Amino acid sequence: MVFIDIYIFVLGLILGSFFNVVAIRLLKKESIAFPSSHCPHCKHKLSVFDLIPAFSFLFLKGKCRYCKVKISPLYPFGELLTATSFFVVYTFVGFQLELIPALILTVLLVISVLTDIREQLILDVVTLPMLGVLLISRLFIGSEPFWYYLAGGVVGFVLLLVIAIASRGGMGGGDIKLYAAIGVALGPWLTVMSLVLASFAGAVVGGILLLTGVVKRKQPIAFGPFIFIGTIAAYLFGFDIWNWYTSFW
Repeated sequence: MVFIDIYIFVLGLILGSFFNVVAIRLLKKESIAFPSSHCPHCKHKLSVFDLIPAFSFLFLKGKCRYCKVKISPLYPFGELLTATSFFVVYTFVGFQLELIPALILTVLLVISVLTDIREQLILDVVTLPMLGVLLISRLFIGSEPFWYYLAGGVVGFVLLLVIAIASRGGMGGGDIKLYAAIGVALGPWLTVMSLVLASFAGAVVGGILLLTGVVKRKQPIAFGPFIFIGTIAAYLFGFDIWNWYTSFW
């Protein structure tokens, strides 16, 4: 079991490195396959030793080996986020069929976080194919009938659409489609909880950033990281959270 735990974490690190590339290149509307990995500043092709997830950043002291320009900390962040997410999801879901939609959802959330932090965009080119894959997986995998997960997708889409209309553009189209995919993965009830938890996390962190002067009033901040937190928490602990909450009634 320890070997599998290590394998899952290392796999997450490797995939996280690839997801960084996916996020950056799709935002730039470039191919994710060509050219090979290179420094975005000096364009020098990176060697194997420059591409070791997380560790290369530490060994190089956060600077390109060739031009000495600082490397964005979002690179190791994406790698560690993916590795940690994979490990946590695997630990709580276990080695069963449900792990398939769980990891598909995790991949979608991680890439959405990476694009949202960089450009405050959640890309349809990522979300829509992953939505299709989640729909297919829910045809065969799940403790509830397929219509339940389909209803979750409708609930997620409609909820975010209503919020977007009410806020007059405060919620983007990317968030709406992302929540349709989240709904397919979680079903209707946990999808609502995901949004509640994401909003709560966003309000707390946003309030702290305002009080500390890191952001200014009306300055937009990426909601993707909070969607990630709310969705993972709802997926893994949603019913436990609900039972805890109702215990005070």
